[in-house]
Amino acid sequence: MPLWWGKQQVFENKAKISAVALLFCSQAFANDSVDVLHWWTSTSERGAVRFLQSKLLEDKIEWRDAAIPGGGGIGAMRVLKSRVLAGKQPAVAQLIGPAIAEWADLGLILELDNVAKNNAWPKTLSPTVNELLLHRGHTVAAPLGVHRINNLYYNAKLFRELGIAEPKTMDDFKRAALRLSAANITPLGQSTEAWQVATLFETLVLMEGGPAFYRDVFVRRNANAYLDPKFARALNRLRQMRAYTAYASNKSQRELSWTDIAQQFANGQVGMVIMGDWFKGELLTMGQKLEQQFACTTVPNTQNYHLYSIDSFVMFSGDYSQQTAQEKVAQLMVSPAIQQGYNRIKGSVSVRRDLDQKALAAMDRCAQSSWQTFNRGKAMQAPSLVHRMAADEKFKDAMVAQIQKFYLDDSISVQENQQRMAAMVRALNIQEGNTEQ
Repeated sequence: MPLWWGKQQVFENKAKISAVALLFCSQAFANDSVDVLHWWTSTSERGAVRFLQSKLLEDKIEWRDAAIPGGGGIGAMRVLKSRVLAGKQPAVAQLIGPAIAEWADLGLILELDNVAKNNAWPKTLSPTVNELLLHRGHTVAAPLGVHRINNLYYNAKLFRELGIAEPKTMDDFKRAALRLSAANITPLGQSTEAWQVATLFETLVLMEGGPAFYRDVFVRRNANAYLDPKFARALNRLRQMRAYTAYASNKSQRELSWTDIAQQFANGQVGMVIMGDWFKGELLTMGQKLEQQFACTTVPNTQNYHLYSIDSFVMFSGDYSQQTAQEKVAQLMVSPAIQQGYNRIKGSVSVRRDLDQKALAAMDRCAQSSWQTFNRGKAMQAPSLVHRMAADEKFKDAMVAQIQKFYLDDSISVQENQQRMAAMVRALNIQEGNTEQ
């Protein structure tokens, strides 16, 4: 056998071994690589995603990002439906509220019972969070954080300069608005974008009626509740709030994104904003210092209530080839280290109820108030309609559209809008076989 031939054989054998090893490694890596579809595209949200990616990589799992822009996840839901119909569903997808059960009904969602049992989720998670994850007795989602929506942010620097006290009542709010307006500063940063208008309104419904009335309106879908004087007061309050916004003096103002509003707030162009605590996360990412440049409190008359939305992800079953990696992702999402780091960036609070004093002390006062109020139980909680916690998409979209229409059109009286919304609720209840009133 010629020497060159032997060397050639050794070379070919090594090449084959290397190719097999490379193939094995690539397959192993692919098994631990998950495609994640979500709608987090702002600066702070991207920071939270990068944190999750880094933590998953420590456990040899690659988060392949599929971020879909669009306020409130509207675009992401459309993309998810089209991908599932095309047989190209992601391994992991952001789903929240009743949508989890709707997708689980289709038999497309991986059950995470072993993960929940092995990590004691029923014991360590807040009861409302744990219930949200269950479908027909099975755990079908992994939670990441709890957002509080009934927050009022004010420019602490401006308030100090103008001698304005933190608004604790609606009279305080009005006085602050008048003082800001006199200083040529827009009192309330508010977009005319439908979901942002409706976010403000659902906070006002909570203010006027409390959690029980709120649930009667948006969860139980009691048409008569829309004719209640408390609902009328919330509609009147929405019109009053509009007078403090830029829209009051410029009806042609374009629909600003919530991040545009955050930038205006950081620049000192507006004095106050009512928004979920993702707004705080965005301000911190901008370099704003809590208690120095801005401060966070609850909307007046809602300090004992928690209007909430819960970030959660589901795992699509497919051919179950990625089940091990998906279960690992779910486990890591609820781990204390990820809970602490993720929620600090995102602005939300932990889904865990077993936080110790050290973890609580590490939170700012806005986060402490959110976590403590949420964990006082359902009597204090109200699931957000706008942010997909209270009702299905069809009902939500109909309500949000009508609220925006009322906000923009002064020819619609409060009483007329009450009648319209009550009629819409009755019609939707009949269509869906929901006769509970």
